[in-house]
Amino acid sequence: MQLGALATMFRQTNIIWMFFIAANSAVSYAENLYGQDSVLQNKHKTTLEDNDHLSHNRSTPISSGLKKRRMHNSSSNSQQSAFERSEFSLHHPPAGFFYEILDVISKLWSLKWKVAIAFAPFVMVLLAFVTFVIWNGSIVLGAKEAHAVSPHFAQMLYFGLCCAAALGPVHFTQATCLYQSFRKNKIFYSFQVLLALVIGFIAVFFFSIAHPYLLADNRHYPFYLWRKVIQVHWMMKYLLIPLYVYSWSFIISILRGRIWVLSYVIATALVLVPAPLIEFRYYTIPFYFLILHSKIGETSNWLLIGGLYAVVNIFTMYLFLFRPFHWDHEPGTQRFIW
Repeated sequence: MQLGALATMFRQTNIIWMFFIAANSAVSYAENLYGQDSVLQNKHKTTLEDNDHLSHNRSTPISSGLKKRRMHNSSSNSQQSAFERSEFSLHHPPAGFFYEILDVISKLWSLKWKVAIAFAPFVMVLLAFVTFVIWNGSIVLGAKEAHAVSPHFAQMLYFGLCCAAALGPVHFTQATCLYQSFRKNKIFYSFQVLLALVIGFIAVFFFSIAHPYLLADNRHYPFYLWRKVIQVHWMMKYLLIPLYVYSWSFIISILRGRIWVLSYVIATALVLVPAPLIEFRYYTIPFYFLILHSKIGETSNWLLIGGLYAVVNIFTMYLFLFRPFHWDHEPGTQRFIW
């Protein structure tokens, strides 16, 4: 909590990431408490059954006791198999993701007072942040007009593509897994892909923003990506939509836990969508969470990713140190950086 409050003082949108961590921690906290209560209830139930069984054995003949014991063992086995089936159905609920969300909400609600007390310090930080926003008149410090909140939904697409590019070495194996999943249920996944393409088209057509800072500053990568890739032709921004869809499919496929993925997408959207300016520094924190929570386990993939980062950073530092340039409209030496 203290680190979250400190991070919010450096960048205001970090309040979202602080509550992203708090929300997932609250879910884990509730599930752990719920699991402990279930274990205690099972132990108590087992103790009562054992006591009843012992008292019943004392009042019956040996042969009858053996018969009852066999019946009890078979009953225990059937109860165990039923428990195993219920446990399997809990991890693989028939109603799918919706059932999982309702299950989490139910656990949080049943333990609401314990969760509220445990996570009360986060609420104090939120109240302090709301007080600051009211006093400041905006979440933005500095040039409020240049950083006005905008419905920049295309920002999510750019973020997905950048993350997929940064994790390039993983695509060799993950693309095969995605294709195999598609083949198993073509109708369902075809509908998902079509829906994602429609959403991507709406985001690109209606919610693409070219910020004046992006168009005027040629010292950063986004300037060249915007001019040389996205705006090289009027059709290019639409031709990139399938790549955006694949990028997000790839991201979701390497993450663990559907509830975590849902909260991650919501938090990322809350941070990126209101930002009208395209800057890689906005992507840093969500990318770190993506890396830390990914299922990438092969050492070779990590080595290739590290090598890719080293090459890009060496190239960037070379441009910064040895390729300075000048602007006609402004004195001084300009240098290229991220």
